[in-house]
Amino acid sequence: MKPRKIKDGIYWVGAVDWDRRLFDDLIPLPDGTSYNAYLIQGSEKTALIDTVDPTTSHVLLERLSQLNVERIDYVIANHAEQDHSGTLPQVLERYPEAQVVSTPKCKGMLVDLLLAPEDRVLAVDDGARLSLGDKTLEFIHAPWVHWPETMLTYLREDKILFPCDFFGSHLATTDLYVTDEGRVYEAAKRYYAEIMMPFHKIIQKNLEKVQGYEISLIAPSHGPMYDRPEFILEAYHDWVFGDPKNIVVLPYISMHGSTLAMVDHLVDSLVENGVTVERFDLAATDIGKLAMALVDAATIVIGSPTVLTGAHPNVVYAAYLANALRPKVKFVSIIGSYGWGGKMVEQLAGLIPNLKVEILDPVVVKGHPRSEDFAALDKLATTIAEKHETLK
Repeated sequence: MKPRKIKDGIYWVGAVDWDRRLFDDLIPLPDGTSYNAYLIQGSEKTALIDTVDPTTSHVLLERLSQLNVERIDYVIANHAEQDHSGTLPQVLERYPEAQVVSTPKCKGMLVDLLLAPEDRVLAVDDGARLSLGDKTLEFIHAPWVHWPETMLTYLREDKILFPCDFFGSHLATTDLYVTDEGRVYEAAKRYYAEIMMPFHKIIQKNLEKVQGYEISLIAPSHGPMYDRPEFILEAYHDWVFGDPKNIVVLPYISMHGSTLAMVDHLVDSLVENGVTVERFDLAATDIGKLAMALVDAATIVIGSPTVLTGAHPNVVYAAYLANALRPKVKFVSIIGSYGWGGKMVEQLAGLIPNLKVEILDPVVVKGHPRSEDFAALDKLATTIAEKHETLK
């Protein structure tokens, strides 16, 4: 694709990474991603907002050549992470007059991570403005969306917000703007769950800050642009401020069928009690879908057999992940089976200190569950339904 015009003097010059399937060697990318960069040509100065992942640096540089860009005055570094700032060294080499603009904290990180020349990085205060002539950039400090140094850039005359990772979605597409809201909603929710949810308390303040601006277009650094900004703003408001819903997330492993029998029974009992359940076999699940489910859930029930007196390693990972993501859940319980003993419940409970939850009585049985064990699972389902009623 060639550079794509957004408005007079404003161009998308990023790169679409169709085939990438893993981010940070951790986050699944089932639909690829994009690294969006934007060129703003004012009547007096030119600014490049963000760069691209270094694996696609040649794409950005070629797009700038296609636009016959001979001078860049400012490179706006909204975020120091390499998928946005990784091509900064090549841009600074090609445009020796360019000055980098960032938050003070980002300046230090650019020097540390990319060996950026310190004398070419201008640190700006929250609310500072930069004139390009007939276009004005305003910088909005937004720490912890999702690193501590992040800022957003607002183009005042055109009412465009360039929020970098904020409101983004890992989605490779030829669409410059959102055309399929259902598909983008899912991608943006996955992105929020995996990247933003651990900071949802701080993001509340940043959302309130953004709502003070008149915004006609949101141009994130991943995924298509929002020419109907309220679509993503309303979604974020729900994810960040909304109460947990009547949903149980049930991640589990079953090695020989005993835990699976408990999971099957509990799911049926929860449904009979009017509770929605999202279950995930951790031997095969997409961990991103589990993260998405946690955004809305009121309860997590963890299912595991014992392995050498502890929980199954896949379950340990899921508990660790839930603790790191800090969803808004209110209740947690544990079900499973053991052969000769162990401390699975204590181990799993100790893995989730970040979750300010009430621990509901676990159901852990020796061997295959019996009638009294299924009755205990029914009691757990009833308790969960009653707890969810208190949230309404």
